[in-house]
Amino acid sequence: MAIFPPKERIWWNTPVEKTEVMWVTIALIWALVMFFMMPYWHLTGDQNLSNEAYKISADAYAEKTEKMAALYKVREEGDTGIPVVAPPAGSDVYMLGRLWEWWPVLELEAGKTYRLHLSSLDWQHGFSLLPENINIQVHPDYEMVVTVTPKNPGEYGIVCNEFCGAGHHTMVGKIYVK
Repeated sequence: MAIFPPKERIWWNTPVEKTEVMWVTIALIWALVMFFMMPYWHLTGDQNLSNEAYKISADAYAEKTEKMAALYKVREEGDTGIPVVAPPAGSDVYMLGRLWEWWPVLELEAGKTYRLHLSSLDWQHGFSLLPENINIQVHPDYEMVVTVTPKNPGEYGIVCNEFCGAGHHTMVGKIYVK
């Protein structure tokens, strides 16, 4: 038993069982395979976002987002009155996180490329675009920029996956792709 000290004081000279040697060898080989696969996946995988980050004040980012929302607003969403914004393809698109919403709702075109800017006005939030595999931490005073090209039309949900307070479970947003 491992709870008690070994009977032999020089325990490292005790022969190791063949099954234990086999399992240690398998674990070592698997660790080496995974070690060398990580750079390969990083260089060849589609899961890697090429993003940028810039220092910005919350007020300056809110002003840029509100200006874009006013310029490209096409309608309002539901009872809340959140604007739905349809910017032209190839443009910079702004979305901000604040307690407890993603603002505004975006309407993008399938197959067109956009530069999506994300920032928070208050706390750290998580930007998880479902069902796509985009997951970014969004910090206050930093503007995260991701180039996105939505492929499939539909409604995409945005979920905050970093606990941000009592209303965290209600912090959702939308992106429509036409």
